[in-house]
Amino acid sequence: MGFEELLEEVGGFGPFQLRNVALLALPRMLLPLHFLLPIFLAAVPAHRCALPGAPANFSHQDLWLEAHLPREPDGTLSSCLRFTHPQALPNTTLEGEGQSPGELEGEPSTVPCPQGWEYDRSEFSSTIATEWDLVCEQKGLNRAASTFFFAGVLVGAVAFGYLSDRFGRRRLLLVAYVSVLVLGLASAASVSYIMFAITRTLTGVALAGFTIIVMPLELEWLDVRHRTVAGVLSSTFWTGGMMLLALVGYLIRDWRWLLLAVTLPCALGIISLWWVPESARWLLTQGRVAEAHMYLVRCARLNGRPLSEDGLSQEALSKVAAGERGVRRPSYLDLFRTPRLRYISLCCMVMWFGVNFSYYGLSLDVSGLGLNVYHTQLLFGVVELPAKLLVYVLVRHVGRRLTQAGMLLGSALALGLGLLVSSEVGSWGVALAVMGKGFSEGAFTTAYLFTSELYPTVLSAVQPSGGRDVQEAGPGLSALRGRPSTEVLQQGLGEQKGRPAQSWSCHQCRLSVLIQP
Repeated sequence: MGFEELLEEVGGFGPFQLRNVALLALPRMLLPLHFLLPIFLAAVPAHRCALPGAPANFSHQDLWLEAHLPREPDGTLSSCLRFTHPQALPNTTLEGEGQSPGELEGEPSTVPCPQGWEYDRSEFSSTIATEWDLVCEQKGLNRAASTFFFAGVLVGAVAFGYLSDRFGRRRLLLVAYVSVLVLGLASAASVSYIMFAITRTLTGVALAGFTIIVMPLELEWLDVRHRTVAGVLSSTFWTGGMMLLALVGYLIRDWRWLLLAVTLPCALGIISLWWVPESARWLLTQGRVAEAHMYLVRCARLNGRPLSEDGLSQEALSKVAAGERGVRRPSYLDLFRTPRLRYISLCCMVMWFGVNFSYYGLSLDVSGLGLNVYHTQLLFGVVELPAKLLVYVLVRHVGRRLTQAGMLLGSALALGLGLLVSSEVGSWGVALAVMGKGFSEGAFTTAYLFTSELYPTVLSAVQPSGGRDVQEAGPGLSALRGRPSTEVLQQGLGEQKGRPAQSWSCHQCRLSVLIQP
């Protein structure tokens, strides 16, 4: 008897599995709350040089700014420079005040803001940009904080993949919860940018535990035929987290309190672990037959399955454990051991990069649609629900490969057509961006279902002490590699050039999917 037959006997899909999915919903909701938090946490409000002595009378304030701030080529007042001396304005009392004779004939000299900046606090009362003046010459540090965070996620994926196979999924999930809670509180209490960058990077390492552990802990209790519906159902909690972030960000405008609000639910997660079962398959591979028997009996009772005298005996479980331990533990190198595996692995990495680049590129860029940031975030979350339903229907009828290729093609076309729409027709631009977001989410959901079934049994679901590590931290490594790359490439390409790159990457990755087996 193998573990799949054993799982069929106790119930491969029932109240026990649904309760497990519900208990593990919290970490899935916490992931977007932290991954997309820079939308609000690192927002840069309108700002200008601080000008001591500005008149309180608003009618004179515009003239005051004209005299002290140069204009950009687009006609707006500069956010990063001020005149060395106030400039003469016609028909004002400011005429010639403090102006040197040499500046009357040539271009007036400017200097960076010597006394800091003043920020528009109508939308955000405080962000890390306003806290530490991460604007103008220092704006790269603002973006770097997100890059450091996603680099931590990448490192954590490798660490938690190895440690969860060695010490157990449930125990490492507890470590992840506690670490996120402690480091999140430390981030909220940061007294300097350096402290914030370090604690957020370490928070990313800890959050990787959720991405690596939660899915195996769910799927290892599910039979094969119900994993698709369970995978799509579980992914809806991510969408719920996205919409919740829009609400929390709207209600809490201070970055410290916002960070506390998305971190404190980890305390509830620590309590919920009391009811989360350890993977019986992992316990059997470790020779812990008595503990596996306890969880399997609980599963059978909750699912209403009668137990046979021999099915869950110690002897039967010992034989299953011996068979599970007899399978060689795979490593990351096994992904490239044969030409066929190298072909699959490289195609998956290309696909994952395109999926993540388009998804996170759109999700983290909510400022170019003409809507406020809260409406855009909510809209991007809502559109994911029909996208997941469409994925579920298409996967069942046309298969994973064509579904994934179609989703990537749809995302590429929507983003590409958005470039051709005039800025005067704002509603069409918003519609195409939302469609692109929906298709990119569909590609993301399908990618998890698709890649898990491309590898031989020994590298996928049967062997938990290596297969899930390979599935989540092998192809998953390329997915996580896409997240920091999104940050870096978005910085280099800028808002205008980011969308073409996302469209192009989706198109190229669609080709990599079509040549998959």
